Amino acid sequence: MRDDIDTRYRAAGLAVIGVDEAGRGPLCGPVVVAAVHLLSPVAGLDDSKKLTEKQREKLAPLIMQHSVWQVYSVLPEVIDRKNILHATLWGMGRAAAKVHEKLAGEKIVLIDGNRLIKRFLREEAIVKGDGKSASIAAASILAKVHRDRIMIRWALLYPQYGLAEHKGYPTDSHYAALAQFGPTPIHRRSFRLVKQPEQGDLF
Repeated sequence: MRDDIDTRYRAAGLAVIGVDEAGRGPLCGPVVVAAVHLLSPVAGLDDSKKLTEKQREKLAPLIMQHSVWQVYSVLPEVIDRKNILHATLWGMGRAAAKVHEKLAGEKIVLIDGNRLIKRFLREEAIVKGDGKSASIAAASILAKVHRDRIMIRWALLYPQYGLAEHKGYPTDSHYAALAQFGPTPIHRRSFRLVKQPEQGDLF
């Protein structure tokens, strides 16, 4: 991928920390955030959504080997208490701080999206940043891989919900399982857990 944003800041003498999340939209499970400072280039980085599961699983250990990184899971009860936006930013701040404190010199935190964490001296929010910054792309991959593994483990405890397949996202099969079995302790009570009728079904 093109790495113009990271390259520009590194040329200015700043250590770059990329931050991204996985799991803002699901009905259950954590939102997982990751922060990554790449120590050397990793070939094949891209927005995690553009990569296959196999590609992400192959890249994740390479990213961890060639970076200073931190992954943090924000639990459903925290999401319900803070709301998903504030819970995500709170988690991003915690993950980024762990990487930030390990780096010497001046640093900048690059956040995927349009919201700042508002915790660090230098921050920049970048819309679709996981396609513009190698550091953010690396963070998106770690967050996605980590969250998928969590949901696969939860699927062993709650096999009737199909969590290993849809990872908690609002699919028809997930809504059907909720209607039949009700929510589990890992479901987000602040989210709408009943499928809304299509507009044509109202008449």
